[in-house]
Amino acid sequence: MSKKVTDTVSELAVPILEELDLELVDVEYVKEGKNWFLRVYIDSEGGVDIEECGLVSERLGEKLDEVDPITHNYFLEVSSPGAERPLKKTADFHKAAGKNVHIKTYEPIDGEKVFEGILQSFDGHSLTVLITVKTRKKEVVIPFDKVASARLAVSFNF
Repeated sequence: MSKKVTDTVSELAVPILEELDLELVDVEYVKEGKNWFLRVYIDSEGGVDIEECGLVSERLGEKLDEVDPITHNYFLEVSSPGAERPLKKTADFHKAAGKNVHIKTYEPIDGEKVFEGILQSFDGHSLTVLITVKTRKKEVVIPFDKVASARLAVSFNF
């Protein structure tokens, strides 16, 4: 049911977001405790502010009331994905080139399943990530179909 809900909500959200020159980053439909949450993450080149989140929440809420894809009570939350936004679409990976990323893989690559470093490149089939092992820099090539999850990663350089 969760996948069907997120797909339906995505279909309803995209036209609203395109009209406002915003981008759909992700949709989550999760149960926490006894409450259900529908979380819609939006972004734009310059980021999003609270007014834009409120406007999307209002318009999407009206559309959800009209279509009614969720039969029980839930909380609708519309927000920015934050500094560590998930990378889901191929366009996200292209935009993330040169940035610090955190990647988890389905199976080990060079004995590891978690990589954090600078995304050097993405050719549509594999990612090249520059990681630091102790004090040495090393390039790791990760096949795109082996990526379980990926996000931008905040790094602190002191």
